[in-house]
Amino acid sequence: MIQKLLLGACLAVSPVLANAAGLNGAELSMIWAVPFAGILLSIALCPLLVPHFWHNHFGKVAVAWGLLCAVPLYIVYGTTTATGAIAHAIIGDYIPFIIFVGALFVVAGGIHIRSSFEGTPLMNAGFLFAGAMLANVMGTTGAAMLIIRPLLEANKNRKYRMHTFIFFIFLVANIGGSLTPLGDPPLFLGFLRGVDFFWTTQHLFLPMISTVLFLLLIYVILDTIVYKKEDQKTIHFKEKEPFKVEGAINIVFLAGIVGSMLLSGFWKSGISFEVLHVQLTLESIIRDVLFLTFAGLSLAFTPKVAREGNQFSWDPILEVGKLFFGIFCCIVPVLEMLRAGHNGAFAPLVALVTNADGTFNNHMFFWLAGSLSSFLDNAPTYLAFFNLAGGDPMLLMNEDSHTLMAISMGSVFMGAMTYIGNAPNFMTISIVQERGVKMPSFFGYMVWSVGILVPTFFLMNMFFI
Repeated sequence: MIQKLLLGACLAVSPVLANAAGLNGAELSMIWAVPFAGILLSIALCPLLVPHFWHNHFGKVAVAWGLLCAVPLYIVYGTTTATGAIAHAIIGDYIPFIIFVGALFVVAGGIHIRSSFEGTPLMNAGFLFAGAMLANVMGTTGAAMLIIRPLLEANKNRKYRMHTFIFFIFLVANIGGSLTPLGDPPLFLGFLRGVDFFWTTQHLFLPMISTVLFLLLIYVILDTIVYKKEDQKTIHFKEKEPFKVEGAINIVFLAGIVGSMLLSGFWKSGISFEVLHVQLTLESIIRDVLFLTFAGLSLAFTPKVAREGNQFSWDPILEVGKLFFGIFCCIVPVLEMLRAGHNGAFAPLVALVTNADGTFNNHMFFWLAGSLSSFLDNAPTYLAFFNLAGGDPMLLMNEDSHTLMAISMGSVFMGAMTYIGNAPNFMTISIVQERGVKMPSFFGYMVWSVGILVPTFFLMNMFFI
């Protein structure tokens, strides 16, 4: 009886045949976005309203929302279509995503930088700038996991430090990774679709460095003010420790991960395998196997003292894995509606990117791609707007270069707007909270991001787009 009622409700809002050939975003109504909205609200509200329950059961909540999306898909569209849609999200996107993020987490977590860094405003700004630059060669995840622990150690005696890790999310976990396809997944997707490797370096350097320096100026001013309020007797290290890198073998493994990603982008084997209607290329399979191999080598050869010095634990990556499993399931119909463009439920939003004369509205490309990337997975959001702009890489790199700039900047920069905008955001939160740093709630963080980032992005949009 319940199954019949659910079937009737779903068909009423999405009148398609159960044996439809594929999941057509143009035929999906906004009710299919309810599970995605539900998991977002759970992430935002449960830690505030029911913290004990959330801490112990967040994984079950994520799976429950995922099932609430997947089960109706099977009922309405049938096994073939639903399995294909879910498999594309899990096998095609989630598993490679979690393997990549997990490998970087393990390898970077094995590098312990030991020294007597003191968390002064200029020292902290130096860490943030270095992390932003490193994000372009080892990804935002790798840079965040490498820099976060020495930054925590440098500020362990400070009372006012929450703002430092908020700016860390802004700069290292997001904005910094905008100069190469290695920096952030959206740019890597563009690279796979024909955008030149150094195109983003050439066209996004000025917007990126301007944004980073502007935010660092705000940070230094803010941190200088609160630094003067610190008890100067407690914040200085009494024992100096010489600079030392423990677990340096992991630098080789990091280089291996970067090389594996480049290999999958440049090498076209022409060999593919189909698993549950998902086409997997030989190069992508080899890439993921190499990621796992380097993670295994890191676990095997990293000195125990290095991970102990980092207070390494599996909790951050487990939290990301559980929550993003639910997010990747719930996002399936939402992305299909977005891909449907002018024919989908998001048509009013999509219409905003085209001017009356048929030209592209680059300002709206920036804000819409960015706003959706703040809550959706920024990689497929980038791809949806890339295709909406014509999908021709040669045209987008030349005549429509400002459109591609707008899509790239929005997708990468605005991942910093929420905790779920990019995987390193969650991992950073988990690690700093493990170390006793109190961080703002989901909405509390957005007060910071909206108050600081939105005016900053408005300026960057005005000057560069």
